[in-house]
Amino acid sequence: MRRRFRQTLLAIALASTTIPLTSQANAAPAPAQQQTQVPGYYRMMLGNLEVTALYDGYVNLDTKLFKGISEPDMQKLLARMFTDSKTGIQTAVNAFLINTGTHLVLVDAGTAQCFGPTLGAIKNNLRAAGYQPEQVDTILLTHLHPDHACGITDQGKAAFPNATVYAAKADGDYWLNKETALKAPKDAQPMFKMAQDAVEPYAKQGRLKLYSPGEQLLPGLEVIATPGHTPGHTSYLFSSAGQKLLVWGDLVHSHSLQFAKPEVAVEFDSDSKQAIATRQKVFADAAENKLWIGGAHLPFPGLGHVRTEGKGYAWVPVEYAPVATSQKP
Repeated sequence: MRRRFRQTLLAIALASTTIPLTSQANAAPAPAQQQTQVPGYYRMMLGNLEVTALYDGYVNLDTKLFKGISEPDMQKLLARMFTDSKTGIQTAVNAFLINTGTHLVLVDAGTAQCFGPTLGAIKNNLRAAGYQPEQVDTILLTHLHPDHACGITDQGKAAFPNATVYAAKADGDYWLNKETALKAPKDAQPMFKMAQDAVEPYAKQGRLKLYSPGEQLLPGLEVIATPGHTPGHTSYLFSSAGQKLLVWGDLVHSHSLQFAKPEVAVEFDSDSKQAIATRQKVFADAAENKLWIGGAHLPFPGLGHVRTEGKGYAWVPVEYAPVATSQKP
């Protein structure tokens, strides 16, 4: 039996050596690399609200822009996230589209043409998500920095022709004030101009609304003052069927650093001390109340939760799920 088995194996081996191999010269060419990414949108349900995260792009921030952390501690936190500080800290730019069933609301609008080629994709991704800019009737700006406001305008015209734009009066009084802009440092003056140019088409048509604290903008929406990053920086709390989503704008610029150490500030903050206090308060509330979070500068899609971890916090990103089952445990 063993002899027969060995003979069989030998026959198979000998036979295999006679199988002709296709020469490399005659082989079919390898398929070309596609080098494209899927459209930048992600959808989830929040109670009866449809929430669509929209990706505008990314930018690499120099580590020198972050303050209040030692170099060794920074490198340790970045290494934990496999981030090479030599190339900068990659920071996404996200916006959020909320279909309430009555209104189509866009929170922030990205950068449009105000920055480099890795940004400016909000309108294309909105279309890829199944909507048209003309369908957006409400735009809520967390603040008037260009990476949030430039996208409302396209080549000097309203990019969302049927929308009313809302921003906090405290932010409008600062960024839209021409006298304040003239007194600002030279390197900051372009920020003022970009904000003013962005809202101009809407202001001319009476569709720019600067609201005061406590005003009710939409049903199921609470406006929450979160100042520090800018004078009127605002977050928006959407509620539906017992679930809550806080779209918090620029409370975080680096998930690698600022969750573990909320005391880390960024150069862009107008009042670093106030920004840190706001971040610490919101982190505590978000963790305690298990809020959904939408972050403008968190890794796309920028949706998830905050949990406590040691003396700091950690980011818990959303797990992919089809929309029809996204509410199921």
